[in-house]
Amino acid sequence: MAQFKLFNYITIALGLVFVCCVPTSASDLEREQRLIDEVEANLFSGELIMLNAQGTDFAAVEMASETDSTRGAVILLHGRGFHADWPENIGPLRVGLSEAGWHTLSLQMPVLEKAAKYFDYLPILGKGIPRINAALVHLAGQEISPVVLLAHSCGAHMAMAWMEEQTDEGINAFIGIGMGATDYQQPMQRSFPFASLTVPILDLYGEHDYPAVHRMAPERLQLIKQAGNSASRQIVAPGADHYFTGASDLLIKKINAWLDSLSW
Repeated sequence: MAQFKLFNYITIALGLVFVCCVPTSASDLEREQRLIDEVEANLFSGELIMLNAQGTDFAAVEMASETDSTRGAVILLHGRGFHADWPENIGPLRVGLSEAGWHTLSLQMPVLEKAAKYFDYLPILGKGIPRINAALVHLAGQEISPVVLLAHSCGAHMAMAWMEEQTDEGINAFIGIGMGATDYQQPMQRSFPFASLTVPILDLYGEHDYPAVHRMAPERLQLIKQAGNSASRQIVAPGADHYFTGASDLLIKKINAWLDSLSW
């Protein structure tokens, strides 16, 4: 009887471990709603709107150009577990780009629990694809072009999943910030799809960015060069970390300077 009970306890314990270790393909909608509530409570510039991606509503922050003429649109994708107006980087960046003449649309991307790591996010990277497509449809309805897709950190992983499916259809340039960021002993599981793109690419990362971002910089540059667009660049921002902590002005300056160099 004691052996039977012990067997049952072991079976139950192993079952619980298995359940906890099976990756989920669902994002944390309750946490996403809390992040949206945070955006709404603290939004000073722009408008919180709802878009629809394959029957599911999601939030975005839209801000028209602050200049007399609109240069085009920038779709912004935030980093892992953050929101569409994150005050450290995406928030100041979307406002700064609007002040420079760009119509900005910052998307709320799928999130998991706060402690989730890169491997946890792998099953939901593709869930960003319909959101990017919905943003493109929204901007096309306003006849705004050219369109730049800009993504930071985990947002870049989601943008690259979109590129694997769409290549660069619907966008005129791509900006990746801190690309290749993962977690300790969790190497990237999907390759950079840059060689298949025709649009100009900006690969921007900080001098003090994560080691993985620096380690894979030569690989990214080789693929960008292979794509063959002469306007593409790889730029290291001096003094900046992965999040551009305390350096949002530098982030805005670097991106604006590159956008200014493009001829549409």
